[in-house]
Amino acid sequence: MAEALSGSGKVTLFSQKQRGGLTYRIPALIYLPYEATFLAFAEERSSPRDEDAKFLWGPQESLMAATLPKYRTMNPCPVFAEKSGTVFLFFICVRDHVTAQRQILTGRNAARLCYISSQDGGRTWSQATDLTEKAMEGDLKNWATFAVGPGHGVELSSGRLVVPAYVYYIHKPCVWCFSLCYTKPHCFTLYSDDGGQNWTRGKLLENLRTTECQVAEVTSQDNISVLYINARNPCQEQCRAEAFSRDCGHQFEESLLCRELCEPPKGCQGSVVSFTPPIVPSDLGQKEEMGESRQWLGAHSLSLKSTQSWLIFSHPTSRHKRVDLGIYLNMSPLEKGSWKTPWVLNEGPSGYSDLAMCMEGKSLLFGCLFECGVSSSCEQIAFQLFSDAELLKNVREACSWADAPSKVHQP
Repeated sequence: MAEALSGSGKVTLFSQKQRGGLTYRIPALIYLPYEATFLAFAEERSSPRDEDAKFLWGPQESLMAATLPKYRTMNPCPVFAEKSGTVFLFFICVRDHVTAQRQILTGRNAARLCYISSQDGGRTWSQATDLTEKAMEGDLKNWATFAVGPGHGVELSSGRLVVPAYVYYIHKPCVWCFSLCYTKPHCFTLYSDDGGQNWTRGKLLENLRTTECQVAEVTSQDNISVLYINARNPCQEQCRAEAFSRDCGHQFEESLLCRELCEPPKGCQGSVVSFTPPIVPSDLGQKEEMGESRQWLGAHSLSLKSTQSWLIFSHPTSRHKRVDLGIYLNMSPLEKGSWKTPWVLNEGPSGYSDLAMCMEGKSLLFGCLFECGVSSSCEQIAFQLFSDAELLKNVREACSWADAPSKVHQP
């Protein structure tokens, strides 16, 4: 898929059948290096509403293995275990006709944590495994509802598999039959150190309200691995939340609100991936083909020395509505305030997205699977591939435009 789509621009993979009718939402993307291909996933819904989700679509067909009777399937979250060549596709199953809002208000969870797996690149899948009781260790009584991702999980350099998740935790339970619960949303991770045979739940990120999230591994110059989490923040600040873990995701610390990454009024999911920079300061003089991007990187050489990893993040760039999907670059992810002005990858209505990275020769390629449309972001799910050179060029131009003096029109 990577080779076929390289340089082909935006390609539509899923389309809404009619306005307000059959709709595909919630994209998830993963790259399989041994297959040299991307796997794309999405929810099929009878309407754009969350409660009308039905089941998941995979690379070639509907994934009926990823279902439970009388439940709807939501939030695809794949993670690839490179050593065994296994793809784990996590998701939640929610009891039919029970909305998330109803669960949050009543404190009565209707979600199950499940996964299916494939050892042949997504051609065939196992039956669903329900991990709910085993992974939650009896804490379900305090959980109004929960979900994974959506989007991708990661395999760390240590071999640990990490799946991002969040929960609406009941801080004040119902006292009478008709009283409402007081809940707060918190991110956490599920992780496995034995290739996916057993899964453990990490601690909740407690000091910020956080929901839909993704994680990425960042390596500092002294080879210390830090797990970064980027999450949707449902509060009024209209910005994203970030936190860091120095124990590979069991506990997150150093949480903060990120003012450079804005949220529309009701928020939106976003995606993050880490990668090794295509250029480091010692290479700058030998990369003439990068042209002005090489010079721009040279001006940032001091920040390049703080980490071996960079981050990119995809998310709508407007504070007013879900439009103009942007690609943000962070060349110093361990330093606060390091996100660059975004490159707008898709103009117009844009919603949820998921990123994945692959190598093609000596070049990096990034795939972005995202919701978009003409009048609504629910009309299509499209895929676009771009290279590291395109990323640097477009981010540099976006930064230059943002830094340029305002031009006043003279009549």
